[in-house]
Amino acid sequence: MQKQPLDWLARAESLDELIRSHAAEADRIRHLPNAVATAFAANQLYRLGAPTAIGGADAEPSTQMQVIEAVSRSDGSAGWNLMIGIETFALVGPSMATCAEVVEDPDVIMASSTAAVGEARRCEDGWLINGQWQFASGVHNAHVFGATVRKLDENDESDEVRYYAILSKGCYEIVDTWHVSGLRGSGSHDVRVENQVVADTHVVATLGHGDMPSNQLSIPLNVRLTFNKIAVALGIARRAIDSFLELAHGKTPRFANRKLKDRPFAQRQLAKAEARLRSHRAAVYEHTAHVTQICYQGDQLSDEDIAIAHLLASDATTGCVYVVESLLEAAGTTANFLGHPLEKLARDIRVIRQHTTVSPQHIDHIGQALIGNGLHGFLRGV
Repeated sequence: MQKQPLDWLARAESLDELIRSHAAEADRIRHLPNAVATAFAANQLYRLGAPTAIGGADAEPSTQMQVIEAVSRSDGSAGWNLMIGIETFALVGPSMATCAEVVEDPDVIMASSTAAVGEARRCEDGWLINGQWQFASGVHNAHVFGATVRKLDENDESDEVRYYAILSKGCYEIVDTWHVSGLRGSGSHDVRVENQVVADTHVVATLGHGDMPSNQLSIPLNVRLTFNKIAVALGIARRAIDSFLELAHGKTPRFANRKLKDRPFAQRQLAKAEARLRSHRAAVYEHTAHVTQICYQGDQLSDEDIAIAHLLASDATTGCVYVVESLLEAAGTTANFLGHPLEKLARDIRVIRQHTTVSPQHIDHIGQALIGNGLHGFLRGV
């Protein structure tokens, strides 16, 4: 009998109550509670995009996005943690053939950072690693950390090729730096490594490379990195609509004799938010499927395909910010109080728009590509 495919979305949705019950704690302690991370690992969600050789599903981008979107609807910080974990296994995992035993246990969680480049100096037993890396989301729950490094020779010269040094827990220090307003629970603190020796087998090719069979590697890295960020934004925006509907049915605004749901401005804002979210989501998923089909069959993306991927990523993220903020306008002062879901959602959604992979800063380069002047800046690749 043929084995039935796993319903990854159902697995993610089954964790909704658990994630929501720990969301306030995540905000307070500024990282994901272990109970949530352990549940992600137990349901194999971190390895959704990982090579099958290390226990992964090597799932299509749209499947990954649906799972991340569902978790982000429960809590944005949890969704961001899962998203980074999925990307780490999907894009570093293929390089780990020489040290696969590090992640052999399916419950092992891996974090990483590309926000800085550390140093790897040749020593007797391998490489001496030093550096400090920012934005290591999920590192409190991780058993393994992947640190971006460059190899230096005896003259302190480097060929500028980047690698990943794979370090086990205990070989790195978490530096408490994540003092922020939005996505507080993502735990995107710094990681510091001082004079740690790593074997040759544990210094591997950087993101998007490697020898293990993986469908993820067929998609250009700069395009691949946009997909899952958008999914977090889509989930947060959908949660904002959920929260607004709950408020609208229960609140009677001051100096009014009818509920918020009966106020024309509230109805109008909700309708506009729903239309915008659905249109962004449809466009993003449609183009993701288009890109996936081209890349999986071994063909190259056109400049237009790449530009549209970045355009939709940026526009959808900005649109999700609009969805949340427009509903805040209609909600009144209730949504301004700490502890109200809309107040937290507003803080969380703005952080995603600041991420370079989905930032509106690329609009000029997108326009250049669409008009036929080639790929420039981030669109050229990373």
